[in-house]
Amino acid sequence: MPDRTPLSYRIADLPADDRPRERLAKLGPQALNTAELIAILLRVGVRGESAVQVGQRLLQELDGLSGLHRAPFDELCAQHGIGEAKAAQIKAAIELGRRLTLEAPEERPTINSPADAAALIQYEMSALEKEEMRVILLDTRNHVLDIVTVAHGSLNSAQMRVGEIFTPAVRRNAAALIAAHNHPSGDSTPSPDDVAITRAMIEAGKLLDIEVLDHLVIGLGNYVSLKEKKMGF
Repeated sequence: MPDRTPLSYRIADLPADDRPRERLAKLGPQALNTAELIAILLRVGVRGESAVQVGQRLLQELDGLSGLHRAPFDELCAQHGIGEAKAAQIKAAIELGRRLTLEAPEERPTINSPADAAALIQYEMSALEKEEMRVILLDTRNHVLDIVTVAHGSLNSAQMRVGEIFTPAVRRNAAALIAAHNHPSGDSTPSPDDVAITRAMIEAGKLLDIEVLDHLVIGLGNYVSLKEKKMGF
């Protein structure tokens, strides 16, 4: 007679060395894959799926960790076995990771290239559903002082007030800044308005003695440096 014992889907039924929380305590978080890290946040799974399997499903259905980050809160809540509490835990964990890079002054990153600047903001800005302008404020050694959002919504040279871009730089006594905005379409190709805004920023920066080092356009999984393309510079 075949064995009809139901399969177990509980993490608690796994050997101790295979449980995500125990493995994290023993080996450190870097030893866990992304689904296992998500499972620790979820704590429990659903009928027929362990928390690890739920994590794997989320990553598959939402196109990986970046998709999980981009997903609106309501969409994440609607995933089977998630709900508001677990969705909030996931979103909070992602946000804590984002803030960590700027938490300690001695650990603030240094910008030496457009890629360095893009690495700080691309993950988050590529997930935005609306256009947004941010500035990375730098000291005389190109250490990051802060990253500030200066404009929301459709950005064009007719509506953009250059003074708004430089206000946080003046307040923080920044020596230089890098501007960045996203294209929600995912296409990072600079528009004529992007070039016009860049030129206006450079001229304003000369008057304020705040150097505009670059202007990045963030797309989905890519970016363009207007400085590298010699567009507006």
